[in-house]
Amino acid sequence: MSVIRVHDKHFEPYITASEIAKRIKEVAQKLNTDYVGKKPLFIAILNGSFMFASDLFKELTIDAEICFIKLASYKGTKSSGQVITAIGLDTDIFDRDVVIVEDIVDTGKTLSEFLPQLQHQQPASLKIVALLHKPDATVFPITIDYPGFSIPNKFVVGYGLDYDGLGRNIPEIYRLVE
Repeated sequence: MSVIRVHDKHFEPYITASEIAKRIKEVAQKLNTDYVGKKPLFIAILNGSFMFASDLFKELTIDAEICFIKLASYKGTKSSGQVITAIGLDTDIFDRDVVIVEDIVDTGKTLSEFLPQLQHQQPASLKIVALLHKPDATVFPITIDYPGFSIPNKFVVGYGLDYDGLGRNIPEIYRLVE
């Protein structure tokens, strides 16, 4: 892995594909234990979580369903501060065990606006699994029940995460060189 360029910015290697795969297996094992005998509904937030959701779902041995919703708050390398819903939830979650699948939680704004909408529908339980968390960027406190990696407040690309549309197809995670 070496420094890469995406648009006008350079990114250095940060988390390898094998480290990601290992952590996903660990998180999935915990989910498999916690949801034995249940049939949770995983709600993956697009676009960024598609690779994480796919790899996580492959490691689940429990009965589970998955659906996708699109929420967005990023423009370039900064959060826009506004959460935009582009594709809505079309599955009834009343009395269901629900697990939100998020690629990255930084300020927490996206989830802080989305979670009350879900809680209003009265799920039996509501948990969050996130591949990446930036505690130093958190403005809206969110409990991540199944964390992947805790990272510094640096912009990252790869493994589903993009910079203005590019970089999602990179199998590792790279961080911005400043």
